[in-house]
Amino acid sequence: MTTTPIHDPHGITWGMHPIAWRNDDIPEVGEWNTIDVMFDDLAATGYAGTEVAGWYPPKEEVKEKADAHGLAIVAQWFSSFIVRDGIDAVVPPFRDNCEYLQYLGATRIVVSEQTGSVQGARDICIFDNKPVLTDEQWPVLAEGLNHLGAIAHEYGLELVYHHHLGTVVQTKDETLKMLELTDPAVVSLLFDTGHAYVGDGDVMGLLRGAIDRIKHVHFKDVRPDKMAESRQAKRSFLDSFLAGMFTVPGDGAIDFTEPYDFLVSHGYDQWILVEAEQDPTIAPRSSTRASRATTSRQPCWVSEPRRAIPRIPARNRKGAEATFSVR
Repeated sequence: MTTTPIHDPHGITWGMHPIAWRNDDIPEVGEWNTIDVMFDDLAATGYAGTEVAGWYPPKEEVKEKADAHGLAIVAQWFSSFIVRDGIDAVVPPFRDNCEYLQYLGATRIVVSEQTGSVQGARDICIFDNKPVLTDEQWPVLAEGLNHLGAIAHEYGLELVYHHHLGTVVQTKDETLKMLELTDPAVVSLLFDTGHAYVGDGDVMGLLRGAIDRIKHVHFKDVRPDKMAESRQAKRSFLDSFLAGMFTVPGDGAIDFTEPYDFLVSHGYDQWILVEAEQDPTIAPRSSTRASRATTSRQPCWVSEPRRAIPRIPARNRKGAEATFSVR
């Protein structure tokens, strides 16, 4: 089933990340959701595309189903270990990912350096612990990213680096340093509102500092009460998200009119993917089905500030459909 695509008056293309349906790091979260469920939901709400998840079926099936739903596959995450393993060890799997994405017609590959990462560790507090690169390691990472970026171009892809909690490039200062040391011709940035807010307590600082390098965007919100609760409880990244720290735009603390308007004012007209990084079994319900959730097919904060985009459907248990409610 398809519907009228979301119309953005500034030419931005809207998608939604697979993490709204299932989680790669904790497989049991959303495990009942299939690619058919996800693609049906995306098409029904007018989103134009999504990214690749680790639980997807073989690429031929993914492409067939995406084409049938009129959806674009935009990108896929790649965990690099440039500092730990050396660039020569990273290149072969990176090329494999690029070939896979080229087959699917993607335009980006999302890279995050995972040397020393604690984002997947359940016994480490994400708020007090993170890896830090030495002065000698920064050039190693930068040179490696430049090399991967040039390879990505061979496949028609842009390397967009994801600043991420629990990694060596988390904060605004670390992200800007990475951008300063890398070649803008081959390394760009994926700007993520949720990670910026939790990592720095601010969304706009990184956005203003990196605007010329941004070629991909994730919009997710943060519930400050849940963030404070998780910080007090010294929770890991995964346990913080399970506790509800992240949510859909409009359900947390971030006023998305500001980053949206800033992106538009600087000519950004590429992808924004909404992320609902939470457990679908406890996502808030809505009494209105997604197909009737909005009368406008454009992001609500374009015309109604502080309201979120059209509601995003997701099955919160087998045989039942709910929405990730936004208000």
